[in-house]
Amino acid sequence: MKPLVLDGSAALGLLLPDESHAPGARKLRAALDSATHLHVPAHWWVEMTNGILMAERRKRLTQALGMEVLALLSALNVTTDDGPAERSLPATAALARQHGLTAYDASYLELAIRRGAILASQDGDLLKAAQACGVEVLR
Repeated sequence: MKPLVLDGSAALGLLLPDESHAPGARKLRAALDSATHLHVPAHWWVEMTNGILMAERRKRLTQALGMEVLALLSALNVTTDDGPAERSLPATAALARQHGLTAYDASYLELAIRRGAILASQDGDLLKAAQACGVEVLR
């Protein structure tokens, strides 16, 4: 399988107990097992931590379970993109403008394009933009 770019919505869908049994989560687990590389942009770690904290505040997770989920994240074998920001920012901004995305979402798309990767997401606008750019997607 090709490399995989994992966005926050897909990762949280895997890790949050009330979402982890959905059909999309099962497909993503299988893709994670067969992906040659798993890539995330640098902001992914903060985004994931924030998602866990929001789930705790909304009573979807206890604090103890939130800490377990954060530990699971740390154990994932992901490659954090360390490409120079000055090189990827113009492309990210162009994608955001062209497709009406946030810079955060456009950074996932830019990374998937640059790495020739499949993009895993649950974000409809991001998936639509990825398909328009010829990027293979996983829901």
